Amino acid sequence: MSDSSALAISLFSELLTADQLVRARLTKVLPNRMEISHFSVLNHLARGGERTPAQLARSFHVTRGAMTNTLGKLEVAGYVHIRPDWDDARRKLVSISTAGKAAREAALAAITPVVTEMVSDLGEDRIRGALPVLRELRLRLEED
Repeated sequence: MSDSSALAISLFSELLTADQLVRARLTKVLPNRMEISHFSVLNHLARGGERTPAQLARSFHVTRGAMTNTLGKLEVAGYVHIRPDWDDARRKLVSISTAGKAAREAALAAITPVVTEMVSDLGEDRIRGALPVLRELRLRLEED
């Protein structure tokens, strides 16, 4: 194995392991048995207004079925409103509810100390230095 191959494997191994560990840590502190996928959708809707389930699925790089499942759970919890698109009856539009905004705020309050501690432990300057590389990696992966 070449040095560049070993480096690439090490990078992706670290990214995948870090992803698993951060998800586990955040899941422990999210309120009301909320899942990270639920928080992510609520956070997206809070910043961007109404979206179709298909748009959300594309944004999160998941199947429409996976997004439908997540939206169903959020709707049962009262965190989102799903309504017909008045211009195209075949489509639906999803928006965050007042309860969803409150749940998002509670989740943010719960996860902020965890992520702030991680950033503090690693050092803000090191995080700022790593972000451009991680962002470029994400953008390249999104192109595929």
